[in-house]
Amino acid sequence: MREWQSWPRFRYEAELDLKFPEEVASMPGGRALFACIQCGTCSGTCPLATYMDYSPRKIIAMTRAGFKEEVLHSFTIWLCASCYACAVECPRKIKITDFMAELKQRAIQEGVDPKRFPVAVLAREFFEAVRTRGRSTESRLVLRLYAKTNPLKILDHALLGWRLLRTGRFSLRAESVKNRQQIDQLLRAVDAAKATAFVDKLAREVRREVAHA
Repeated sequence: MREWQSWPRFRYEAELDLKFPEEVASMPGGRALFACIQCGTCSGTCPLATYMDYSPRKIIAMTRAGFKEEVLHSFTIWLCASCYACAVECPRKIKITDFMAELKQRAIQEGVDPKRFPVAVLAREFFEAVRTRGRSTESRLVLRLYAKTNPLKILDHALLGWRLLRTGRFSLRAESVKNRQQIDQLLRAVDAAKATAFVDKLAREVRREVAHA
């Protein structure tokens, strides 16, 4: 992972995904993306900005410009610790942490998330557990995380895990909500709401362009 800040390589407009910013902005409260004044307060307050390939400010600028490939492949969105320091200090009250979460989901959906990077694997496994069972079982989550990133880590924590199992503090039994179907319906409703908001926004823009033609 790179530990310096950089800008993406030069791209012609035809190479950019100009629909990407509108897709991201379709999330609840997403229009705030265009309110960013690029002051850099988020980057200055982020405790992990030093280790990011692109600072939070640059991620917002790149998203608005349509650098979809660079944004979804960046380590920045996975290093975000959701501490909300950026959101608290932002002069425009932009919920930058929520944008990072949205970008993580899009990276996972498009299969471009880093497959063995611990944070990305943890996010993917947690989301999948909640999606399928409505709850996350810590023991299974940890085991799947180590199995997909560094299997030898399981041996390092084997003794501690055994002690927790013996005392009942750790269970391998998968936890689940009673009605899993409701979880699936809820997630489908959220996706449908996002899609509807995006289509409505495009329709308004088309009507506006026709009116001014």
